[in-house]
Amino acid sequence: MKRLIDVTVAASLLVLGAPVFAATALLVYADVGRPLLFRQRRVGLGGRVFELVKFRTMRSAVDRDGRPLPDAARLTRIGRLIRASSLDELPQLINVLRGDMSLVGPRPLLVEYLSRYSPEQARRHEVQPGITGLAQVAGRNALSWPEKFALDIYYVDHRSLALDLQILARTVAAVVKREGISAAGEATMPPFRGER
Repeated sequence: MKRLIDVTVAASLLVLGAPVFAATALLVYADVGRPLLFRQRRVGLGGRVFELVKFRTMRSAVDRDGRPLPDAARLTRIGRLIRASSLDELPQLINVLRGDMSLVGPRPLLVEYLSRYSPEQARRHEVQPGITGLAQVAGRNALSWPEKFALDIYYVDHRSLALDLQILARTVAAVVKREGISAAGEATMPPFRGER
């Protein structure tokens, strides 16, 4: 049932949201050029690795040693606006259609974090990762890693259609209010170091 809802909603949003998708793509192209999409390996259900896609919001700027500059230095003004409205997440509807992700579930994290999880934290991979989740509607990047993991595990243990619908409704409200976009002083969430 969940998969049927995911496919139906994702396909409908891609069709109905095509003008928004196209406008965002044009903004990204005007701001940072090509490629329009950012691709990154993330971990999904059962620890399976997949390629997550998002609209690019950062320049490919490096220091004189060739290392990427900090996220805050590479995030563009338009990129910040795209992130604030969560439009950068739109291409993940394609991930949902492919079966890599669900509309609702714990956010898929970096492959390098796999070895840093406690056994309890690793339980987040018992369900399909989502475009949005309980941690995102409860504070997003304003939450600490332990708080996020606790909410992820709560979702794993209490998942239901009713909870998914509640999270989707709260997601719309959070996007409209632009709540919890980033941690204080950060363009993105600080890396997970394995705090347990």
